[in-house]
Amino acid sequence: MFDLSLLIPVSGGLGLFLLGMIIMTDGLRGLAGEAIRYALFRFTRNPFSGVLTGASSTAILQSSSATTVAAVGFVAAGLMTFSEAIGIILGANIGTTVTGWLITLLGFKFKLGAYVLPLILIGTTFKLFARGKLATFGLALAGFGLIFTGISLLQEGMAGLQGSISFEGLPGDTITGRISLVLLGIVFTIITQSSSAGVATTLTALFTGLVNFEQAAALVIGMDVGTTVTAAMATLGASTGARRTGYSHVIFNLFVGLMAFFLITPYAQLWETLSPGLLQANAEIALVAFHTAFNLLGVIIILPFTQRYARFIERVVPGDESSLIQKLDKTLLDEAGLALKTVQQVIHEEFLILLNHVRWLVTGGRQGGFAHLSQLHNELDETQLYIDHIHVLDKNEQHRQHLLEMIHALDHLQRLHERCDEEESRVMTARETDELVAECNRFNDAIETGLHAIHTSNWYEAVRCSAEQRQHIYEQDAPHREHIMQAIANFDIDVPQGTQQLEAIRWLRRVSHHIARITAHLANVNTENKT
Repeated sequence: MFDLSLLIPVSGGLGLFLLGMIIMTDGLRGLAGEAIRYALFRFTRNPFSGVLTGASSTAILQSSSATTVAAVGFVAAGLMTFSEAIGIILGANIGTTVTGWLITLLGFKFKLGAYVLPLILIGTTFKLFARGKLATFGLALAGFGLIFTGISLLQEGMAGLQGSISFEGLPGDTITGRISLVLLGIVFTIITQSSSAGVATTLTALFTGLVNFEQAAALVIGMDVGTTVTAAMATLGASTGARRTGYSHVIFNLFVGLMAFFLITPYAQLWETLSPGLLQANAEIALVAFHTAFNLLGVIIILPFTQRYARFIERVVPGDESSLIQKLDKTLLDEAGLALKTVQQVIHEEFLILLNHVRWLVTGGRQGGFAHLSQLHNELDETQLYIDHIHVLDKNEQHRQHLLEMIHALDHLQRLHERCDEEESRVMTARETDELVAECNRFNDAIETGLHAIHTSNWYEAVRCSAEQRQHIYEQDAPHREHIMQAIANFDIDVPQGTQQLEAIRWLRRVSHHIARITAHLANVNTENKT
């Protein structure tokens, strides 16, 4: 009869490993997260460079989710094309295999488990008593220690299972057996929500002789495929960018898993051809090399067709490109910098829509473009809700200032929308009043100049132009008012007509003020991003 107590060290070791991965990843993200995100954006210029940056960032952060979330954010913010982001996603698959190498080389070959216990105390001490980067480093150090303590405990537990459990019912040299093991690997990953934990457990089982190489290889393939279930579930209710990212990951891993399944036997035969008995003597290294090789081979096959693959994913996951709020991906809220960049891009586009609508109003539909203000109203409200959920750490002054600029810009944007939606009759009066026609034409020219400056990222010119227009209309306010009062006194117009003209001037003054303020706030952020 099987003794359930034998599973206690196995489950405890697996739990310690998972806890260590979580703690170490959080620490590494705190230490290098911002630098890694900057490097992802800075060095990703095409799918090939995306693979390199995606693989290296995932290897450093020990988190493919952090890498893919960054890629989604860059696409949502318009900073990167989807085909470039796919390179990052493919590279993240390669980066995840580094965990297996660390476990094999440091855990099994060098047997660090007995020597890392002091690291847990040192790291915890730093976390409790230090501040800033040193405290974050302590968190990563403690997580590192827990990982290899968990591996050591797993080894002991697996050794105790020898003779009590066997995979002989699922022989590694039959198709049926391998398929069963692939399915088992998928289930294990779904339960633990970590392919790294699955790979660690499989390596330990292989190291202690519970499974042979072919069985272990099938399990690892299943664990790679199992991550796609998590990715697919994460896309439910997510933005278009997140769903495309998730599905690109699913399809790629299914393709790679199918390819790897038929490579198990040729790969094992290659090792035996090189040297009889080499595979058995170095089974753990052979397994992590297999894991890296089939992911790398999949990337090499897909990489030349990245743009076609991106177009295929875009057809599989169509998006409402006309809706700006599709870019406001909630998964980015954990990364304040990415969330702020996305909000900035959305506010930027909402501003352009309203600028063109103002042109449409002041020219009577001859120039600019009509905006569906009710739809834009909903999008502005959604943008406000999204900003409310962005939490910036007090120590990050740049993010705090960025958030403040976006709050101010959105406030003026909402009031500009109100001027366009509720006071449209006033601009009609301005267009029909001889004395104000010239002001409308000048206003239109100023907006046209400002739009060109914004499109060319000449924010200095955009701010100068909008501020100059606001100053002009402020200076003309009193003379226009005096002229209207004189016209009423001379009975050239009646009081209701005069009131309408006064309201028209007020509309031009308010709109010019909001445009100038929005332009200034966006310019502050864009100038800050360049420095």
